[in-house]
Amino acid sequence: MSKLNYIDLFAGAGGLSEGFIREKFEPVAHVEMSAEAADTLKTRIAFHHFSLKKNLTKYYSYLQQDISRNELWDSIPQHLLESVINEEITDNTIESIFKIIDSQLDEKKVDVIIGGPPCQAYSLVGRSRDPNRMKGDKRNFLFRYYAKFLIRYKPKYFVFENVLGLLTAGNAKYLNEMLELFEEIGYSADMKVLNAEEYGVLQKRRRVIIIGRKGKTKFQFPELQKMENNWQTKRDLFFDLPYLKPGQELEVVGYTKNINEYLKKTETRNGINYTTQHITRNHNDRDLEIYSLAIDKWLNDRQRLKYNDIPKRLQTHKNTEAFLDRYKVIDPTGYSHTVVAHIAKDGHYYIYPDPKQVRSISVREAARIQSFPDNYFFEGGRTAAFKQIGNAVPPLMAEKIAASLKYLLLNG
Repeated sequence: MSKLNYIDLFAGAGGLSEGFIREKFEPVAHVEMSAEAADTLKTRIAFHHFSLKKNLTKYYSYLQQDISRNELWDSIPQHLLESVINEEITDNTIESIFKIIDSQLDEKKVDVIIGGPPCQAYSLVGRSRDPNRMKGDKRNFLFRYYAKFLIRYKPKYFVFENVLGLLTAGNAKYLNEMLELFEEIGYSADMKVLNAEEYGVLQKRRRVIIIGRKGKTKFQFPELQKMENNWQTKRDLFFDLPYLKPGQELEVVGYTKNINEYLKKTETRNGINYTTQHITRNHNDRDLEIYSLAIDKWLNDRQRLKYNDIPKRLQTHKNTEAFLDRYKVIDPTGYSHTVVAHIAKDGHYYIYPDPKQVRSISVREAARIQSFPDNYFFEGGRTAAFKQIGNAVPPLMAEKIAASLKYLLLNG
């Protein structure tokens, strides 16, 4: 049987794609406008190429900084690198993107199209920060480009992912237009809000998932296999990563403890005795003092530190009415709150839950919260890595979506 294949649009760092690859789907192309995220996709493609050959020596040499990125990329077939299309999807670029994908297809059909346009236009936070409430933002209508790919490649199924704000943006105008468009071009779609923590992700993350099937027969959202657990963020997810000072950068780092059940079951640790990018940002004395207060209040009282509770000598502005929860500690005994791309700008919302380690979380800790495996490398430096991680679909949740689609494709 030939492999099932897919196209990933607005691919980001490849979280959704990673889930499909785990379920033995084969990527035809990834389309991504961010240069750093596109580089991450190429590096991950190198990993999967060597993994299929059952010889990851060269990839691990790259992780350990023994060879350059160009040396890694030069060691895989050129067509694999070219399958990552670093372009913004616009009226001016879409035809050239089609041509590249057509050359990658080589007579194969596309089984699935996956992806979700940039979410700022639909997100509640994005709308609250924009004086025009994102009205007129071109990103509101990127789903129309998504539909053009469905029209051209006619996959049997598609998966469209986005933030919860999609349900209310423009009084649901965009969502309704989207569903009507999908129906108009020949797809029956159904929608569900998925909770990432139900699929093994140690994070309270809710996302709108629309799945469509070609044809007029009414489609019902498939049941996904859930993972029952009682995991804890600090005990099960962070416990084996070494101590970090603010601003410390451990680019390659060994584990401090043996693997546990969670890391084994989710394949977070996967065959090597080190990971990368355990790096965190520096903080000034004022932020560190506030972080200490926030940690103490959360660990001892289970309460969030409000901005107007901070001593006046530490306050830098007089607005004590709005956005009061600017400082948030990761819950050590439960699941993390949602990781978003804003983590690239400051660490105030993602404070490490330990009074002996006062800092914001590291790139690797953020990646683990999003369920990326430890051998996943994010290109572009610390800020770019945080942004890619915050925008991603957790691979563990993506894997469950992919498994359900594989079943439908093989048994439908």
